[in-house]
Amino acid sequence: MDRLPRYVPPILRQLAGDRLGLARAAQSRRSAELVARTRTADRVVRSICPYCAVGCGQKVYVKDEKVVQIEGDPDSPISRGRLCPKGSASEALVNNPMRETTVRYRPPRATEWQDLSLQAATEMIAERIIRTRAETWEETTEDGEPLKRTLGIHFLGGATLDNEENYLIKKFFTAMGAVSVENQARI
Repeated sequence: MDRLPRYVPPILRQLAGDRLGLARAAQSRRSAELVARTRTADRVVRSICPYCAVGCGQKVYVKDEKVVQIEGDPDSPISRGRLCPKGSASEALVNNPMRETTVRYRPPRATEWQDLSLQAATEMIAERIIRTRAETWEETTEDGEPLKRTLGIHFLGGATLDNEENYLIKKFFTAMGAVSVENQARI
């Protein structure tokens, strides 16, 4: 492409030969030198948008092991290359400098947060679920009718969960004896 002069107003460029303003007349010196982030990527990884349960396909462009761009995947039978505004902006979710990358925990009545390892957090959650189930378990009614339930554990799922995840969550909490299992998408 021939070099653009230092600065020529777009109207003059348009009058000089690009009457519809589709080529050089609509292009600044800076925009002529820009290169798409997708062109410089080392690899492209196919993924699914994390924002809702629709499951739109995404193409994630990676350079130097860092996400540089996310676009809709035209091969996706669900979204056919389209993304909603949240899905289009999901690159910011990955690269936001304020993104939490560790487990944060604030003990009861504490004023400061603590960093926990994933292992410690998982063990803390498991211990609390087991203890709550044991403390709130109802084996039978006062009349001796079987209940086998707990009213101390409830679950509210989110809209980002897909059918398979919801199926497993429902099975898990029902097996634990919880009777209050709901999903935000239904509310």
